[in-house]
Amino acid sequence: MTEKIVEEGPVTTGDKEKLRLLTVVRGETLRNRDIYERPPGYELFFPNFVMKELCVGLAFLIIIFVWAYFKDSPLYELSNPAETPSHIKAAWYFVGLQELLAYFDPYLAGAIIPSMILAGLYLIPFIDPDPVKGIGRFAFKERKFAIGCFLGGVAMWYGLLLVGWFFRGPYWSFYWPWEDQSVVKATEVALWSFPLSAGIAFLVCYGTLVLILPAVIFQNFFFRLGLIRYLITFNLFAVMCFVPIKIFLRSAFSVKYILVTPWFNI
Repeated sequence: MTEKIVEEGPVTTGDKEKLRLLTVVRGETLRNRDIYERPPGYELFFPNFVMKELCVGLAFLIIIFVWAYFKDSPLYELSNPAETPSHIKAAWYFVGLQELLAYFDPYLAGAIIPSMILAGLYLIPFIDPDPVKGIGRFAFKERKFAIGCFLGGVAMWYGLLLVGWFFRGPYWSFYWPWEDQSVVKATEVALWSFPLSAGIAFLVCYGTLVLILPAVIFQNFFFRLGLIRYLITFNLFAVMCFVPIKIFLRSAFSVKYILVTPWFNI
C-alpha cells in the first residue's frame, strides 16, 4: 500500500527544525493501479492470454484425436530381407533432418544444427530480457527482429519437411509433383567443393558480414543487448541464415562443401 503524508509545515524549536504529521491518506499500490489503467488494446497475459492458448491447444488435440481415429498411420509393408528399398523416409517430423543430410555433412546436419536450434530456443529468455519490449509485447511492429527470426526459422523448417516428404523419391532424388517417382532418375551431376583457402575466405567474409555489420548499422540494438548477448544472438542468426545459403549453392552450383578439413566438412 502507498501512503501519502501531508505535512502541516516546519516547527522550529531551538536550533532544530521538526516536521509535524497532519494526516495519512490511504491509496492503491502501483501494481493494482496499473492493472485497472492499462492502455487500450492491451490485456493481461495471465489469465486472459494463457486461457486462449489453452483453448487453442485443446482444440488441436481434439482434431488430432479425431484424425487418428479415422486415419491409419502411413506405415510401410513388412520388411523383406532379400530386397533393399531404393529409399527410406523417416517419420514426417524427422524428414527435415533427413533433408539437411542432402546438403550438409552428417555431423552438422544430425548433431550440430539441431543442437543449436534447441540451445537457441532455450536461451531466448536470457538473450531477450528487454523490460520494455521483451515482456508482454507481441505486436510485430514492436518486435520485428524477434518475430521475424522466429517466423523465418519456422518457415524454413516446414519447407524442409515439405520438400523431404513430397518432393523426394528413389535415392533421395528431387521430383516435381508431375514426375513419376517410380522412374529412377540418373545420378546427379558431379559435385565439387571449395579449395581450402577459398572456403576459409568465404566463411570469414560471411561471419564478418553477419556479426559486425549489424553492430555498425544498428548501434542502439548492439548497446541494448550488450556484447555477450549480441554475439550469442547473431551467431545463432548466422547459422540460421547459412542453411538456405548452403542449399542454394548446392542446388544452383552443385557445391558439396564450402570448407573441407580432415575433421569435419561444412
